[in-house]
Amino acid sequence: MPKKGMMGTAVSVTASVLLLSGCGLFQSDQASEEIDPPQDITYVKEEKDQDQTDRTKEKTDDQDGKTTSENKAEQNGDTVMRELYLIDKNGYVTAQTIPLPKQEGTAKQALEYLVEGGPVSNILPNGFRAVLPADTTVNVDIKEDGTAIADFSNEFKNYKAEDEQKIVQAITWTLTQFNSIDKVKIRMNGHDLKEMPVNGTPLPENLSREDGINIDTAGVTDMTATQPVTVYYLAETDKGTYYVPVTKRASEKESDQVTAAIEELTEGPSKKSGLLSDFQGDVKLESKPKIEDGHVTLDFNEAIYGSADGQKKVISDEVLNSIVLTVTELPDVKSVSVTVNGKAELVNEKGEKLSKPVSRPSRVNTGSF
Repeated sequence: MPKKGMMGTAVSVTASVLLLSGCGLFQSDQASEEIDPPQDITYVKEEKDQDQTDRTKEKTDDQDGKTTSENKAEQNGDTVMRELYLIDKNGYVTAQTIPLPKQEGTAKQALEYLVEGGPVSNILPNGFRAVLPADTTVNVDIKEDGTAIADFSNEFKNYKAEDEQKIVQAITWTLTQFNSIDKVKIRMNGHDLKEMPVNGTPLPENLSREDGINIDTAGVTDMTATQPVTVYYLAETDKGTYYVPVTKRASEKESDQVTAAIEELTEGPSKKSGLLSDFQGDVKLESKPKIEDGHVTLDFNEAIYGSADGQKKVISDEVLNSIVLTVTELPDVKSVSVTVNGKAELVNEKGEKLSKPVSRPSRVNTGSF
């Protein structure tokens, strides 16, 4: 489906989307008969106990977007899928989910796969590069309070100044995919860093996802009058699309975080960003989101409808996935239903009615495209 710089196709929808909360694939009893999730994206917060994660994974190739060999390897206990936050051709820090050898010390292993010239070299997706300087070594100590202390060797400082914030974001988001890690502290040679060693970017006592990723402040004149929201846009290669998280600044006047996030998502990326959106220009919420016990209902106007293959009431995979990923980034949202003018109807691009809950896919950007 062709993409437009700002907007595209969408649709009528009812989608209850369950967040993979910290412990692998978490699903409520209501979602026990869910339909197959979209294929191209997946998102997971890994288990502290990896064996439990393995037991809760999707098991069929057509459900999780993995190849037969990847599934067999995981079933044999040889590999485990991990999110590695790498830098894409446009300079964005973006997750790519890659099978890594199964071993102890999984948080340390994930960071080792961010090192240039390291074990990631032979499995890097086209157009992506590692973020940490060559020959960097690291130890990771995870405290009971959920803080991961990443202690890097002296080679850590051998990076270009323009990559500094990207490195901080990649480390933070790679580590916080694990359920046991909420905060990150960066050290070098055993000493806490108060600022990054090359360009002097200040480091708070603890880093978290709340600090943002791929931060976009375009058009913002007063930072104090804004609040951060992270939304998911699209990037495109000659083989398909993948999802890029971007932290934007929404007006502080909008007290509802869900509304603020949806407004920024539907507005689309800036024209200079190189990112894409599949939303039409006049998509908006008809009413305030309703949240109850971690479940939010979003009621859109008819502009959410798409026209894929001339069908009406069709939601493109890209629109649904972007909504799901964006809304479930918020800490208080575990699931989402989308309606149009108060009606719960959803048809996918194949013309199939999606009347049952749709789970948030388990991993982001598996490379299956």
